[in-house]
Amino acid sequence: MNRVRRRIEVRGVVQGVGFRPFVYTTAAALGLTGSVRNDPSGALIEIEGDAADLDSFEHALGSSPPPLAVIESLTRRDLPPAGGTGFHIADTTRDGNARTLASPDVAMCADCAAELRDPTNRRYRHPFVNCTNCGPRFTIIAALPYDRPSTAMSGFGMCADCAHEYADPADRRFHAQPICCPNCGPTLHFGELVGEAALAAARDLIRDGKILAVKGIGGYHLACDATDDDTVARLRERKQRGDKPFAVMVRDLDCARTLVEIDDERLLAGVQHPIVLLPRRPDAPVAAAVAPHNPDLGVMLPYTPLHELLLEDPMPDALVMTSGNLAGEPICHTDEDARVRLAGLADGFLRHDRPILVPCDDSVLRPEFPLRRSRGYAPLPVALPVPVVPTLAVGGDLKNTFALADGRYAWLSGHIGDMDDLATLSAFAAAEQHLEQLTGVAPTLLVADAHPRYRSAQWAHRHAGSRPVRTVQHHHAHIAAVMAEHGLDGSQRVTGFAFDGTGFGPDGAVWGGEVLLADYKGFHRLAHLTYAPLAGGDLAVRRPYRMALAHLRAAGVAWDEDLPAVAACPPTERRVLAHQLDTGLGCVPTSSMGRLFDAVAALAGVRQVCDYEAQAAIEFEGIGRGIVADGYEFGIGTDGFDPAPILRSIVHDVRSGVPPGVISARFHEAIAALIVALAESAGQHTVALSGGVFQNPTLLRRTTALLMEHGFDVLTHRRVPPNDGGLALGQVMVGNAS
Repeated sequence: MNRVRRRIEVRGVVQGVGFRPFVYTTAAALGLTGSVRNDPSGALIEIEGDAADLDSFEHALGSSPPPLAVIESLTRRDLPPAGGTGFHIADTTRDGNARTLASPDVAMCADCAAELRDPTNRRYRHPFVNCTNCGPRFTIIAALPYDRPSTAMSGFGMCADCAHEYADPADRRFHAQPICCPNCGPTLHFGELVGEAALAAARDLIRDGKILAVKGIGGYHLACDATDDDTVARLRERKQRGDKPFAVMVRDLDCARTLVEIDDERLLAGVQHPIVLLPRRPDAPVAAAVAPHNPDLGVMLPYTPLHELLLEDPMPDALVMTSGNLAGEPICHTDEDARVRLAGLADGFLRHDRPILVPCDDSVLRPEFPLRRSRGYAPLPVALPVPVVPTLAVGGDLKNTFALADGRYAWLSGHIGDMDDLATLSAFAAAEQHLEQLTGVAPTLLVADAHPRYRSAQWAHRHAGSRPVRTVQHHHAHIAAVMAEHGLDGSQRVTGFAFDGTGFGPDGAVWGGEVLLADYKGFHRLAHLTYAPLAGGDLAVRRPYRMALAHLRAAGVAWDEDLPAVAACPPTERRVLAHQLDTGLGCVPTSSMGRLFDAVAALAGVRQVCDYEAQAAIEFEGIGRGIVADGYEFGIGTDGFDPAPILRSIVHDVRSGVPPGVISARFHEAIAALIVALAESAGQHTVALSGGVFQNPTLLRRTTALLMEHGFDVLTHRRVPPNDGGLALGQVMVGNAS
């Protein structure tokens, strides 16, 4: 026998995912000796045996690891044979200079789901059933390496049966840190009731048309019957949510198909179980108040055993399942916080005694890209195309997500929220400290948005100490983010289209309709939407008719009251607005494509007042979805593209009785054709699309198709959101290229 010994260092997501049991059983099957242990960089294997068997072992590591493992690298070096018998799992090594990758929380696996439903299994109806292939990870980890004393399960001693499974290499729960059963695990509580009685009371409360606060993996949800108009409307009022859509949790895929059109079920049913926005069926059996005037529904499947039990017959097939908070606040994740902040929102509380160490909201995705990258994905890193110094990029002020980066990785936080109150700033600070502990990144550089009044940027300056803070223009960061996703090293520039609602421009204007020739080191502004006056700031965002009137004035079109947007503006407000536009008082120029969408939606009579961001644009896209029509035409000048010809055409169409859906289709076609024309004039082969406007599925699909037809290489988002939730990744790249 050609006996050899090897030391194999494994880097990647290999802790808390059944990797050590996999190594053990693979080595044992091949008759190899040695050990495997976690260390702060991943896993460390010393293994000895016949050289051919060791080659087979290494092949198995790379080709068939556990489902949740992500192998980033395998480093091998030969050692002198040491002899010995058997293979074992050794104690964890600790080295403060190394780092590993923590696993995100993942949905209950099929094996655990089968146990949950099996009356003969000792975990029958156990709300916390999990194994090495599923369950909480990120939200229960206090520190790495990932061992039970470093998790929220440290206070739950294992019973003899669980301890036996935990120590048995052949068991699915071998070294599963959250392992528990009804005899030794967390307990449900509803008032004074516990266990099954608590669950039954919570189910009764929902069936009685009331609102339940339920503690999940990453925080509290507010849940109610999604088919009950009165209850959903009451929840909407209590949560101060306006018309913003609620997510719906459905019992299974069959129930989901009664609500939405599903072309590919893999995203809904994958290990992450995110909220997926899908086209709503016309006869979807949910209350109108779930998602008013919206063409899509956000649907998710149960991802914890507690959710499965909550949705069992005779419960409704679908429950509203929305974050436990008031609009604009961070999600509640501690029991005390929930008792205080949700007291006026919920009629009852279903909680448990396993602590949530890290709050983590549900992820929200379209089939093509994420809108919110959080539970199921955070804190998995994004690989970087070039190495960077230890960096903290603080993101933006809306949909805030920050990033820690070092070397070839950027770790993105879960969704933090809008940085407009003290609670969100506190949540940001706590999440940043935890991610530093988890990754071992001690940032030497901070990067922020160039907007001087962004709270995230102000936080960076306050906490920088002696460390430098670099600022990055908002739309440059958008383009850099999509470049980084696609592995571009910055050696070649791209034509970047950054279309969104708002971003600070170096000239003091509000940018948002930008065409940039960009790499990581800098950008040149090739073209932009012609400036229009933004009067009243946020007031114009909430009242699209104001933006419509501003664009009409810029286009030289009279404010005649037969136009819906003009009629929607009260006469007194109209006189004040006219004075502002005439004098420039309280006005700032804007090139925002998002505000142009608002204006056109108002002109077409679709939406005059908004309850949430981009409501007018979302409804405008929805009514035109699937309609084929010739596009309007922009005026293209030497440095910009002018919407005045389009606005005059829309006014003509409105007066001619053209349906708003056709106006929508013509407008979307116009923007897609404009992008192709501008890309051709820029002369670059690669085109990057980013910014919140490209969350619009009709625009993204049509633009991508047209660009590809014209031979362009098109970069769109796949791993981070096109909205401001992706800014931090771009900030990392630009901040390190400066």
